[in-house]
Formats: sequence, C-alpha cells, structure tokens
Amino acid sequence: MSKFFWDNITKYNDDIALIIENESMSYNKLCNDATSIVHDIPTRSFVFLVCRNCMASIVAYIGFLQKKIVPVLLNEAIDKSLFNDLLELYKPQYIWCPEGFIDKKSVYSYKGYNLICTGSDAPIMNEDLAIMLTTSGSTGSPKFVRQTYRNIESNTDSIVKYLDIKPSDRAITTLPMSYTYGLSIIQSHLMAGAKLILTEQTFFDRGFWNFFKDMEATTFGAVPYTYQMLDKLHFLRMDLPSIRYITQAGGRLGEELHYKFGKDLRDKGKALIVMYGATEATARMSYVPADKSVEKAGSIGIAIPGGRFELIDVDGSIITESDKIGELVYYGDNVTLGYAECREDLAKGDDNKGRLETGDMAIRDKDGYYFVVGRKKRFLKIFGNRVNLVEIEDLLSKAGYETACVGEDDSMRIYTTSDKAEDIVNFISQKTGLNRKAFTAIYIDKIPHNESGKVLYSELK
Repeated sequence: MSKFFWDNITKYNDDIALIIENESMSYNKLCNDATSIVHDIPTRSFVFLVCRNCMASIVAYIGFLQKKIVPVLLNEAIDKSLFNDLLELYKPQYIWCPEGFIDKKSVYSYKGYNLICTGSDAPIMNEDLAIMLTTSGSTGSPKFVRQTYRNIESNTDSIVKYLDIKPSDRAITTLPMSYTYGLSIIQSHLMAGAKLILTEQTFFDRGFWNFFKDMEATTFGAVPYTYQMLDKLHFLRMDLPSIRYITQAGGRLGEELHYKFGKDLRDKGKALIVMYGATEATARMSYVPADKSVEKAGSIGIAIPGGRFELIDVDGSIITESDKIGELVYYGDNVTLGYAECREDLAKGDDNKGRLETGDMAIRDKDGYYFVVGRKKRFLKIFGNRVNLVEIEDLLSKAGYETACVGEDDSMRIYTTSDKAEDIVNFISQKTGLNRKAFTAIYIDKIPHNESGKVLYSELK
C-alpha cells in the first residue's frame, strides 16, 4: 500500500469524486482519465499546469502526482507577459492548459484542455520535489515554493483529521486551485473520499447560491475580504441547511467578524473554523477548534496535528511565558524545501529542514492559543494573497514610476511622484490579477528618504 493518498483513492471505487453542473465523475474514472492524460509524459517531467476549478485541471494534477511528474501551478488569469517570462526562465517540457490559452499544437486533448510539448530538455530536479506554487499571489515574481510529496501527504492528512472531513462531505470550490488554500481543500477532500463541487462562479454571482443549494454543499473556504463581503450579503441570514462547517484562512479575519460568524454558526449547530497557514508550510499550520471559535475569537489557534510553534525573542531565545511578543516559528513535516527563482533551483535541497520563520509577531495566551499581533517583514495580505511590497515597488520602478508602498491587509497605498495615479492602479491590478479596489495611488512631491537613502515609510503613514 502506497503511503501517498493520490495512489490510494481508487479504494473509493465508484463513489463520486467530482461534480459539475451536468456531470459527475467517480474516483475510478478520475484515476483512469488521469492515467490517460499522463500516458505519454515521461516520469519526472516538468510541466506548467494552468489551473481552473474544473475536472481537466484536477484530473491532470492527480495524474502528475501519481507518475511523479512535477507541475508548476499557475492561475489561468495570469498576466500573459509574465507567463511568457516564466516560460523563458523555467523552460517546462510540457504545458497543460485550456484550449486557446497558448497558440501551439496540442498532442493530447481532454475536456477543453490541451497538452502541449515545448521541446525543452528535462531539468535536473530534486528527487523529492513534487509541485511548485507561487508564494506571493500573482505579483509578477518568478519565485515559487518547492513542495515535496511528504509535505503534501503530511499536511493533507493533518487537515483531514482536525476538520474531521467525512466521505459524505461536499466541498464547493470558492478559491483558485493554484492558491495553496484552494489546493489544500481539493487534496484533503480527495484523501477523505469526499466530493468536490466544481464551479467558476463566485459568491457574488446570482447562480452560485442556487447551485450551492442544489448540490447540497456542506463546506467552503474563504479569505478575510470575502467574509467582509459575506457579512454585507447577510450570509448568516441565508437558508443553507446543508452546511456543516465553513473555514477561513489567508489573513487575519479580525476579532469582531470571527466572533460574529463563530457564534451565529455555533448557535445553528454548525461551525466556523479559522486557520493560519502559508505556502511555505504547504498550506496550514494552525486552527481554532470549532468549540473554541467564540471563546478564542481573533486567535489563529493551536498548531495542527504533527506540528508545533515556538515564539522567539529579539535575542533568539525561546519565550516560555504567556502574553509576551515574539516571532512565530513553526516546525513540522509540512515545512517545504524552500524557494525556486530559476530552472537551476529545481535541483536544490532542503533549505528549511522542517523549520519555518513565519515573519509574524505573535503572543501565546495562558491556554496555549496564539494571536498574531504584527508583521516582521514588509508584506500585506490582499484578498488572501500575500503581496510583497518590495516586489510591487520593483514592478512599478521597471515601469518608470517612483513609488513607496505601505498599507494594511486588503488595502495598499501607493505613494508616487507621478500624476498618473489611475494608470498606476490599473497597471498593478492587471499585473497582480487582484481587484483594483485594493489599491490607492497618492501623488506626493517627493518620496521621503533618510540621509543614507532609505525610504522613510513611517512618514507616509
């Protein structure tokens, strides 16, 4: 018996794995179709997988894992110039993408997807390398996180356990497959023999909730911004009897919304489970158990099964007392190998060795629950995507703009000496693939610097 879930899902036989509006697919058919897709692709090939929340994407992904083919997961909405840059930088041997995405001859087609052979040679890769995911949304960075087979298996198994995912569960897709949170939902439900309801619709589409009810979805995941919108949509007043629990990750929800959703769902016999994670930890590092969702509102919870946290003070010492701020450090089998920034990095070894410095500052209360209180490095969570402010400034600099970026989660302020504020907002929205509402460009006469030339960000706040 293989230790990896993707090799074992045939045990669910004719149970339904994937559902779309007019079609369902059993676990047996999923595996048979996956085998057909990868039949002519050599083991340990390197592939770009252009993702949608659809059967063709998921079936191919399972096939890649089963045959130890290494995919880079990219969102279909990726900026085309960035995609072309990544093609040149990484030189994949194959591309699995929607029809019409790229103008090259297909060697295999399946449910609206094409397999394209690029003619590139096979790269030298670490034998443990399983997949690569973007670490910072779609900010234009060529940096990817290198995840191993053990990373995926251990984290997926942990998620199944702490969420108590059952074969009867039906998770509806509400997040991109290329996003670590969205992918973890797909993987954990397949491991558990549950059903995935696939849709490209969003919470804000008229047909989404009708489809949700018709398919009797039991769970979904969402980021903080989405919960803010769900609150405005009066989600808690909706008649959705099939829901068992819902999850949140991708940034800090905030104590008020955490409490509001947690209490309302608890009173209805359902649950909100708030989680904390990072692509560098495969997906999840902590969770707030359902029975603590109200009592510990605002917390990121406790470490997942198999993982543990430490708080480190400025001197590098481990903090043992309660309510003292330190950097949050995580340990577990789900800590990934590290980053790749070019094709040659695919051969790199384990840079992290099971230890991840999260860059978040946190405290631990007397009950052992953790609360994130700030960030050590300059990044924001924009609609669930981690966005590096330095990368945004570099992108704008290359485009000819002098800028300095600051802000809070879901709200970035771009200070600029250019009077083309609208152009800057449109440019960044297009490059990142994130809603322009997250960005505000502000004209100033001069970016403030200190005598050594460093930007004085404190003066911009």
